[in-house]
Amino acid sequence: MSGTDEKIPKYIAALGVPVIEKRHAAVSALREIGEPAIHSLIESLAEAADHDHRWYIAIALSRIGKPAISPLIAAMSVHTSRDFRKYAAAALGEIGEPAIDALIDGMASDDRELRGFLSQALCRIGKPAVEPLTRRLGDDNEVIQSCVTLTLWQMGETGLPSMIKKVQDGE
Repeated sequence: MSGTDEKIPKYIAALGVPVIEKRHAAVSALREIGEPAIHSLIESLAEAADHDHRWYIAIALSRIGKPAISPLIAAMSVHTSRDFRKYAAAALGEIGEPAIDALIDGMASDDRELRGFLSQALCRIGKPAVEPLTRRLGDDNEVIQSCVTLTLWQMGETGLPSMIKKVQDGE
């Protein structure tokens, strides 16, 4: 194990301490470590005992950004706990635009609950997700088609105008 790898568990444990400055420092350190910390963070998210610890793990994953997208979505297929999925979806939503296409593609899953959490992440992203979702309204995959329609609907004033325009234009 390299020196950095040995520090990962220490930083992840610090995400659960009561001192907020230590949590923030651990998030920054894990962001700097980046991709090598993703697997350990995901496993810790699955094992976290409380919501505060989960929240800071999700923040660390979101700060790592794009490299965490695929591993998070894959882990959401394996870890079916609602708490795990809720915080993983929050992390994906905070990653934002880079996660949009992977989130939409993930909606092809047979797992109905997973699709709901992916939709929540897209709703959290908000306006930047509207155009990619609208493009997928005519997707060949009927499950994706249905999911993007429901997601735009859930977005309310953010997503509905785009969906209505596409229907009115006969697309």
